[in-house]
Amino acid sequence: QVRLLESGGGSVQAGGFMRLSCITSGLTFGDSDMAWYRQAPGGYCDMISTIGKDGKTWYADSVKGRFTISRDNDKNTVDLQMNSLKPEDTAMYYCMVMYSGGYCGVRGLGHWGQGTQVNVSS
Repeated sequence: QVRLLESGGGSVQAGGFMRLSCITSGLTFGDSDMAWYRQAPGGYCDMISTIGKDGKTWYADSVKGRFTISRDNDKNTVDLQMNSLKPEDTAMYYCMVMYSGGYCGVRGLGHWGQGTQVNVSS
């Protein structure tokens, strides 16, 4: 059974930083493309960063230059370093296995973690 578990969320002031981590099990992690999504209250489930099995990365314009995605194939983890945080970064953050389908916070579809909340105050 594929499992993903995010950690590292919490509250921080604007301009601060936070590191999210997602540990996975039950999949061939080294062969998996991974992504981070986020969903703000009342907002859409937005893809913000991806990292391929080849290490190639992609970032949404909203986080480019501030967030860094990385992976550790020995530990089966994918991390998201978030710097220069803004109040608009406040959201539930999810890691997921790309191309597995599903949606933020919807159990039973695709391979997603349960999410970790990030709150950025002004």
